[in-house]
Amino acid sequence: MSKVHFISLGCPKNRVDAEHMLGIALNEGHSLVDAPEDSDTIVVNTCSFIGEAKKESIEAILRMGEFKKKSGQKLIVTGCLAQRYSEQLESEMPEVDHFLGTSDFTQISKAFNSNSSSNFVPFSQLKKSPSLPVHQEEEASRNLVSHELRYLANYDLPRVNSMPKYTAYIKVSEGCDNACAFCIIPKLRGKQRSRKIADIVKEAKNLAASGVVEISLIAQDLTAYGHDIEGRPTLAQLLEALAQVPGIRWVRCMYAYPRSLSLELMQVLASGKNTLPYLDMPVQHGSNKVLRRMRRGKGQERLTELLVSLRSQVPNLVMRSTVMVGFPGEDESDFEKLLEFAEAIRFERMGVFKYSDEEDTSAFDFDEKVPYQIKRARYDKLMRRQRKIHKAKLKSMVGEVHEAIVEGVSEEHALLVKGRLWSQAPDIDGFTYLSSSRPLSEGQIVHVRIQDAHEYDLVAEVLDEDDTMIKQSIPFEVR
Repeated sequence: MSKVHFISLGCPKNRVDAEHMLGIALNEGHSLVDAPEDSDTIVVNTCSFIGEAKKESIEAILRMGEFKKKSGQKLIVTGCLAQRYSEQLESEMPEVDHFLGTSDFTQISKAFNSNSSSNFVPFSQLKKSPSLPVHQEEEASRNLVSHELRYLANYDLPRVNSMPKYTAYIKVSEGCDNACAFCIIPKLRGKQRSRKIADIVKEAKNLAASGVVEISLIAQDLTAYGHDIEGRPTLAQLLEALAQVPGIRWVRCMYAYPRSLSLELMQVLASGKNTLPYLDMPVQHGSNKVLRRMRRGKGQERLTELLVSLRSQVPNLVMRSTVMVGFPGEDESDFEKLLEFAEAIRFERMGVFKYSDEEDTSAFDFDEKVPYQIKRARYDKLMRRQRKIHKAKLKSMVGEVHEAIVEGVSEEHALLVKGRLWSQAPDIDGFTYLSSSRPLSEGQIVHVRIQDAHEYDLVAEVLDEDDTMIKQSIPFEVR
């Protein structure tokens, strides 16, 4: 049995894969250590979505390679970078013992238990298991990346939640059927494979039994959930099923594409059960010309109409989005339309990416590339605009009563407790600093009144449980 150090980079979807690998490792008797120098095996779970993510992943591998040179640890590289560049990495990184792709993470135990790449058991000889994919390899190799991108993890695959004990992600599907011109994900993750509602509900029940009260649903394309499996279940039906799971107080929707956003889903978001009126929906741009070149489907007018309709039909709706600047062919008039669009919708949260030229995507061969200096200038201008919108949104909340989750003692403020409003997703949406006259515990959901707003965070007081102001609480009616 070995001591294992994990590094997982990139998105929450990649994080869930790492949690399964960690679960498999602990299930077999290996132990987790926080410091790489204390480990026998180092696992780097990589990202490869854009250039900056690739750079971060390569730097992490090289950094862990230095530990291996000093102490002789086994080094395993998994995830999207391994899936995308396995042959190049194998030839250029001899310090890596094994590479595993995005559909191979369940084979991590074989990599843990091998003495060297020369005696690694081929996939064709592995014992079949209902929870594990079956691979066919002609011979053993340290490059163990399969290009059969069909695997889908179910609730019975071991998993250790790496988030705080009260919150967790649930990946409801794997892969993507979209063909966005700038995106490499379908080639790294394969076609969409959705899990059955019953399977997801079982996982939610397991998480609730472990103390989780908040779950965030994730996928490459959340609103397309279910279209690829028997019965064609919908995201709205899944949310209705999760509303029946005892102990789950908040359910949040992440990575919801606008193309398949339905009236049924809007009604569930507005239902007042445990589905939060929070929607993370990457819109990418506000110019028809750029949206067409991106192969994003909906035009700007229909997109604006959809988002305005969402605002009117879902009370207290919080919208997070992602947009891209500097896509090939984006001129000043296109960028101005994006600015106007962002100003018209006024997203509560908005992330901005600078277009990254990625080989094996359609956009890689597009003409009219935008120089980096222009991309950077547009990025800065849009972010300045969004910061003003965000600050104004936070200021408007002062005096309101909201549900919040307690996260623990604040590192920045000794007399305050750190928490998050229901409208603040884990890791990405800032914090709310809480003052309270009574003891609070991690994972506790309380009612708070907003007292002050800063650029990214809020300050609030925790209300007593019998305070009449609780009746005004957002997002759910107090019963």
